[in-house]
Amino acid sequence: MGAFATPARAPAASADVRLLQGRVTDDHTLEGGAGEPEAERGTAIAEAAARLVRPLDEEGPDPHYYLRNFTFALAWIAERYGDLLDEAERAFLDDYAGLPRPAQALLVRMLMRKGPFFRGDTLRYAEIGDPRAAAAPLLARGWLDADPVLTLDALFGVLRQAELARLFAGAAPGRLSKAGLLAYLREQAGYEEARRWRQWRGDEDDAAATTAVTAARDDGDTVSPVHAAGATLAVDDDLDVVEVRIAPLAERLRLMFFGNVRQDWSEFVLADLGIFQYERVAFPVEARAFQHRSDIDTYLRLQRLRERFEEGALYGGSAISPADDVGQAAGDAARNAADTDWRDILQALLAESPAHPWLCRRRDKLLFTLGRARERRRDWEGALACYRPCGYPGARHRVLRVLEQRGADGEALALAEAALAAPESETEVQLLQRLIPRLRRRLGQQPAAPRRRAAVTTLDLCLPRPRDGLPVELAARDHLTRADGPVHYVENTLVNALFGLLCWPAIFQPVAGAFFHPFQRGPADLHDPGFAQARRAAFDACLARLDDGSHADAIRANWRAKAGLISPFVAWGALDEELLDLALHCLPAVHLKLWFTRILADIKTNASGLPDLVRFWPAERRYELIEVKGPGDRLQDNQLRWIAYNQAHGIPVQVCRVVWRESAP
Repeated sequence: MGAFATPARAPAASADVRLLQGRVTDDHTLEGGAGEPEAERGTAIAEAAARLVRPLDEEGPDPHYYLRNFTFALAWIAERYGDLLDEAERAFLDDYAGLPRPAQALLVRMLMRKGPFFRGDTLRYAEIGDPRAAAAPLLARGWLDADPVLTLDALFGVLRQAELARLFAGAAPGRLSKAGLLAYLREQAGYEEARRWRQWRGDEDDAAATTAVTAARDDGDTVSPVHAAGATLAVDDDLDVVEVRIAPLAERLRLMFFGNVRQDWSEFVLADLGIFQYERVAFPVEARAFQHRSDIDTYLRLQRLRERFEEGALYGGSAISPADDVGQAAGDAARNAADTDWRDILQALLAESPAHPWLCRRRDKLLFTLGRARERRRDWEGALACYRPCGYPGARHRVLRVLEQRGADGEALALAEAALAAPESETEVQLLQRLIPRLRRRLGQQPAAPRRRAAVTTLDLCLPRPRDGLPVELAARDHLTRADGPVHYVENTLVNALFGLLCWPAIFQPVAGAFFHPFQRGPADLHDPGFAQARRAAFDACLARLDDGSHADAIRANWRAKAGLISPFVAWGALDEELLDLALHCLPAVHLKLWFTRILADIKTNASGLPDLVRFWPAERRYELIEVKGPGDRLQDNQLRWIAYNQAHGIPVQVCRVVWRESAP
């Protein structure tokens, strides 16, 4: 057997429990726990985190940075979500706190990697030492399994191609790729059942099967799948495979910390190195992402449905090359299974009724994604079944497009006209203004007179093609700039930065479902339709500074106080003090308020599409915006909307069209 054999269970080490007094490090405060009295919540794990705090005078790389961060996260969870933990999770925190440091470090290393199965020869780390000794306490607690059960797919995820070729020599046609061998074996009888690692590697003898395999090889024949299924074919004797058995528990804890399962513990690394710096946000109990354990369960059910859909989309498409006959058969079967499975996913999604808006948004986003998949398969009824109950932005327009594809023009027109009377966004208005005339023409109705767009001021430039590959926007900037009229390339950075600096307090206000942990780039609900409304009073207070003239001081104050902190709106490298001063000097407060109000109305869409350049005339305290288009380029929809908005409000904007002047031969 491998070296990770399970020893006799050892008693858990006791910990010298003391309260961390609300702090884990100088940078991240544990505040606002709930449920149990503070002195009784997570004291063992808080003590473990305190022991790992790095002394301020310690220099050089920290080999245990990941261990310190993971333990901090557990202490954070115990303090903030102690009332939502079940007995197994509390026991894990206490047991983990009492582990020797090498065992803690090995566990965290494995949890940070893709698992749950690991080769023993990949678990060697200088700061941990002997992985077998480090694993012993984890095996004793049942957190690791040294003889895990592996499906055929899991086995292929662990072994290398050469090892698989030895293991299945004679059991399949030769010279198959790893993917081809897996596809072939999936089609053979006897490989449906999962087996323990020692069975796959041949530690349990099956003399008859081995004899049959040997005889077939001697005759030069391919071993039949039936014989191969019972054969015991050995791989390298020193190869160990171990499974992390607590991955689901660790995933739940990671979800409670990050508020999603997309982020992992590596988020801490760049923060520790000083590359990322985050705004410090208060975490009151009422702003917790999860108020009840059922909220966590709902999230995880939605996540499982999403993974199920993505797996079906992968194998229902072209995951295996259709040029391979084996892969084609497997792909066809997978596509058929995916076509059946989506109905089950839809029913499961419709059965969910999340208590929190951000969880409803997550469910609706998956409904929308499922509908798009059915629409691409031209399954109109299936797409409508997904879109109609969906509240995700854009779902109503997808219903209209599907009705149009089905030929239900009358129904589509009635719904489109109702939507135009109460549109969800400017984007929807733009799409409806294109759709409705088309539907009316097909129904034999007189289309409404098209709206006349205001003429866009156009500047035509013929410039020499840059030899150094300079982008067209920068070539136009360099050509247009003057001493008394400097031109800056800003695109989406300047207006967004001014908005982000003025409205910093509102953006980082701790409302429910917004901030889950200390390492967020911005509020989690940033793109939700209710983002601005949930902070209405705070945004009103910030925007009021544009009315009384105090906005410049507020922006400059946040420019100094928040410098370098990550913000979803401020790209610090694109905004220096000279540009900030020019902007505050030349951009009227009334124009800033118009821009900021529009951004707030639909952040996901309106934070982009702004003109590329801004030209200032400081002596006259005026400016103009310039959208640059090179040869063959055209205005995008969000750019057209911004240009129309600026024109409607008297904001100076023009489109600069550039053609290249070729050099004479």
